[in-house]
Parts: sequence; structure tokens; C-alpha cells
Amino acid sequence: MAIKIFGSPTSAEVARVLTCLFEKDVEFQLIRVDTYRGPQRMPEYLKLQPRGEALTFEDGKLTLVESRKICRHIAENYPEQGYKDLLGAGALERATIEQWLQTEEHSFDPPCSDLVFSLAFNPKIDEEWVKNNNSKKELDKVLDIYEQRLKETRYLAGDKFTLADLSHLPNTQRLASDKRCKALFEKRSNVNRWWGEISRRASWQKVVAMQQEPPPMV
Repeated sequence: MAIKIFGSPTSAEVARVLTCLFEKDVEFQLIRVDTYRGPQRMPEYLKLQPRGEALTFEDGKLTLVESRKICRHIAENYPEQGYKDLLGAGALERATIEQWLQTEEHSFDPPCSDLVFSLAFNPKIDEEWVKNNNSKKELDKVLDIYEQRLKETRYLAGDKFTLADLSHLPNTQRLASDKRCKALFEKRSNVNRWWGEISRRASWQKVVAMQQEPPPMV
């Protein structure tokens, strides 16, 4: 088995890659490394990532650490396996997918990640705090754009599920399942419909199940 993933399924970056691998039906080995457990690291992992980043992907002699780049690699190098529409068919579809991937990375993910981090590490946060939070306001603006887009198409890049949708899964799951933030999605009918569809995919449900498993003993 050539592909190895070093990291924890609870990491958004790792979860994104695992979902892509499941979509493409590509075999892999997950070496669970909990980056929040201090200095205890596998020597093999530290050779690849001395600083202990959240994600390391190894495909033969190739090593990558950025989840979106890894997902592109998987979709491009295993085109005939599993689900075949992650990168579309042809240059025009690919360009549209890339446009929405850029939107996710640069407009959606920063405020979303900031909210996820705040909620995870400050249990005293309530709905009033979220309502007045700048990241929430930025996310509102992005989701308004998504609402309009999803009024016109089933998914962000058209009428097929693609990497543009997949990339949103990890952090959206955290906000949509939190009572303090779920209204961000529920109050927008098209966004809510889209989220329901992509979050029910078998690939993502497998990752969610992995996230609920206890961490490895050290």
C-alpha cells in the first residue's frame, strides 16, 4: 500500500484528505498522530515533518502537507477509481471548480476556522458572542454569496459534487452541529439543502465515524 496518511481524523486537514480518498476508493494506511499530545511522535513521522504538522501525505516517494493540494493530487492521479467527477470533465468545468476552491480557501475557511477555534477553546462562548463576532459577520457575507449561487445550481461548481464542495466538509460540520452556529446554515434554505446533501455522502460519514473513535494509546 503506497499511500500513507500521518495525522488525526479530527484535524480538518486530515479529514478533508480522508474524504477524498474514500470518494476515489483509493487504498491507504492511516498512521494516527495526535498533534495535541505533546512531544510523543513516531520517528517515521518526524523524518517527514520535523515540526509535527497536522497532516503529512506520502504517495510513494512524493510527500505533501497541504490538504487541498493533496486532494488535487489524488483526483488527478487516480482518475478511473471511485467517483470520477471531483475535478470535472474538461477545462471549463475544472476552471469553475478551481474558482470555488479558491473561494473556500481564501474567503470561507479563514472566518470559519477562527470560529471553530474559538468555540473549541472557550466553552463560555454563547450565541450572543457569536452574533457579534467579526468572523461570524465575515462568514455571513460569504454564505450570502453561496445562497445565491446554490439557488442556481445544485452544488457550488454546477450540478455535480466536486472538490469545491468536499473541501467545505470538515469545518462546516463543526459549526453546523454546534447549536451556537447552526443557524448560519439553517436560515439559508439553499445552503441548508446543499449542506444536507454533501454531509450525507458515504465518504464523509466514514470520516465522521473515524473522528468519534478514541485516540490511540501512547
